[in-house]
Amino acid sequence: MMSLDLSCPLPISDYPQVVLAHGGGGSLTAQLIDKMFGPAFSNPLLDARHDGAVFESHGGRLAFTTDSHVVTPLFFPGGDIGSLSVNGTVNDLAMCGARPLHLSAGFILEEGFPMEALWRIVQSMRRAAEVAQVQIVTGDTKVVDRGKGDGVFITTSGVGVIEHGLTIAPSEVRPGDVVILSGDIGRHGVAILTARESLAFETTVESDCASLAAPTLGLLEAGVEVHCLRDLTRGGLATAAVEIAETSGLRIDLEETAIPVLDGVRGACEILGLDPLYMANEGRLVAFVRAEDAARAIEVLRSHPVGRQSSVIGSVAEGDRGLVTLRTGLGTSRIVTMLSGEQLPRIC
Repeated sequence: MMSLDLSCPLPISDYPQVVLAHGGGGSLTAQLIDKMFGPAFSNPLLDARHDGAVFESHGGRLAFTTDSHVVTPLFFPGGDIGSLSVNGTVNDLAMCGARPLHLSAGFILEEGFPMEALWRIVQSMRRAAEVAQVQIVTGDTKVVDRGKGDGVFITTSGVGVIEHGLTIAPSEVRPGDVVILSGDIGRHGVAILTARESLAFETTVESDCASLAAPTLGLLEAGVEVHCLRDLTRGGLATAAVEIAETSGLRIDLEETAIPVLDGVRGACEILGLDPLYMANEGRLVAFVRAEDAARAIEVLRSHPVGRQSSVIGSVAEGDRGLVTLRTGLGTSRIVTMLSGEQLPRIC
């Protein structure tokens, strides 16, 4: 007879209810995955802790991923929930080293949501899918009572094909690898914040929302030995680096002066007391490659519009398992930790 484990492994006394930070991509999200979802659903594909599942099928390899989108506001400088829902799932497939092929789209609509706004979102999804060269091939629609849906939520799932022999995952990072960042950080988080709170700065910061499929496929087609790819979404560059360091059991050393940040993003963060390292992105990635492949990787990434600022921002070393350090512009070093709370709710 099957036995049921009725005890919850999460520290219920600390968090008897779900809080916003559980979805913020930081330490509480990791706790939810490590203590709740991971043990309940544990299997080799899930335990890889990647942006999607990679598995064998009919003599080839496929990648599969899913993502839910609950951004507020629905329309923001540089994008909207429609483009975000397509690009977010396309990028997760790309981070697995896959060529994205097909998406599904599930809509949860609130009663009273304007049809004109829904049409704008649908058209935005269509355009984003065309750019990413994917098709939305199936979906679902549900309507909830007025006041219970925040306008619209969109869940997208995607499948892609892996056309090479590499295993691209955090567990494949090696000592001596270099860390390449594809562009400036923090724009999506600042764009959402300023739009939501109607903040006026000297310059308008637009989200970096974009597909990363073309540059990642370009790396693979150029023969670059890519060990790991990660798009920088919730929790930003800092949280992604910590997750990869912990999974690989290695140390990652970053250089602050090599990490590009727009003046508008830096200024907004200084005024609001935020750190660009933890701000969300929706069109940026880090690639872990062999040092001898770094120059070629940067050349490939810079040939694409979303990667024109690509540069080496750090390296990987043995020792101090799971540690991430940042050498600051002053020449000092500090330890980079995972985002501990909810810096910015409803960013994606």
